[in-house]
Amino acid sequence: MTKESGDSAMEPAALRRTALYETHMSRGARMTAFAGYEMPLHYKAGVMAEHLATRESAGLFDVGHMGQIRLAAKTGGRAAAAAALERLAPMDFQALAPGRQRYGLFTSESGGILDDFMAAAFEDHLVLVVNAARKAADLAHLRAALSESCLIEPLEDRALIALQGPGAEAALAAAAPDAAEALAAMRFMDARRLILRGSDAIVTRSGYTGEDGFEISVPNETAAALVEALLSDDRVSAAGLGARDSLRLEAGLCLYGVDLDETTSPVEAGLTWAIQKTRRPGGARAGGYPGAARLEAEFAVGPPRRRVGLRPEGRAPIRAGAPLFRAQDDETPAGSVSSGVFGPSLGAPCAFGMLAPDLSAPETLVFAELRGKRLPVRVAATPFVPARYKR
Repeated sequence: MTKESGDSAMEPAALRRTALYETHMSRGARMTAFAGYEMPLHYKAGVMAEHLATRESAGLFDVGHMGQIRLAAKTGGRAAAAAALERLAPMDFQALAPGRQRYGLFTSESGGILDDFMAAAFEDHLVLVVNAARKAADLAHLRAALSESCLIEPLEDRALIALQGPGAEAALAAAAPDAAEALAAMRFMDARRLILRGSDAIVTRSGYTGEDGFEISVPNETAAALVEALLSDDRVSAAGLGARDSLRLEAGLCLYGVDLDETTSPVEAGLTWAIQKTRRPGGARAGGYPGAARLEAEFAVGPPRRRVGLRPEGRAPIRAGAPLFRAQDDETPAGSVSSGVFGPSLGAPCAFGMLAPDLSAPETLVFAELRGKRLPVRVAATPFVPARYKR
């Protein structure tokens, strides 16, 4: 909250804007508040059209609200920076080769998830991409723990866009033909420094939709020109937060603050695939990160609850917060829904929720409360829509 000079009323803090705000307005975006930013919810075509366009060709998303952080060791180069990051996250970053990216989780002392992030390795440093709502806290967390050994620099002068879908490579190569060969050589989770239309770009072959695509970091001052060049291609559609949410949920991808939070452990969240054997109990570098005791115990005996995919019967989506029950007449909730949408590609509703372990097997029938009624819901394997990454 901020207070204007001479004004006795407290007013909400002004929403921040990304480098692409004017581009959104010129294209008729419906804007919404998200993580302290004014962001496009959707454009004139609407959420469903943007979702399907991404699956069929290519969607372009502004993700400039997210945090970009450069992490470099004061001595010891990239290896020392990776070792330092392992003090805060249960991933094997020391094995991450230059030119590759890895998913990571910051854990709390109680074993909950403080944030999830991506870390890309370059010759002498790492670049992290963290969630918008957590970037100030993440920066403070890194500085408090690692400042003695590392330089920690927020890259606030850079925009970030995501170009997603089967047409992403062709569209980006057409907009930046000098980089076409390098782009074609990239595979899922590769990271490169490239020149795109004269601008220094950090490009990763990754995204949040389950589709092939790229996340592209460029200087703020050149972002709009790159976006306009991409949107001039008939293969590319502007897409907003609404489509981003339905795409990520169909793809089985968690959203921090919704499906993950400080009370949720990586084991409960079903994210043990992100913890490499080296960092697991019995591994060469097991432990040494916040909350390790809780994770080790849950690896050994199982967690008290599990995140699961859910497929409601019928076409009505089940939204976040809906309680889940073992039976129609059971009054004690066995869990709750964390996020849910109608999946345009799936042609049916889908959701995530937390359930007791004995209810977490696929095809288990539970009941969600929706507008005072109990709706049958089946536990389902994820992703709901198969991923199409370029391997």
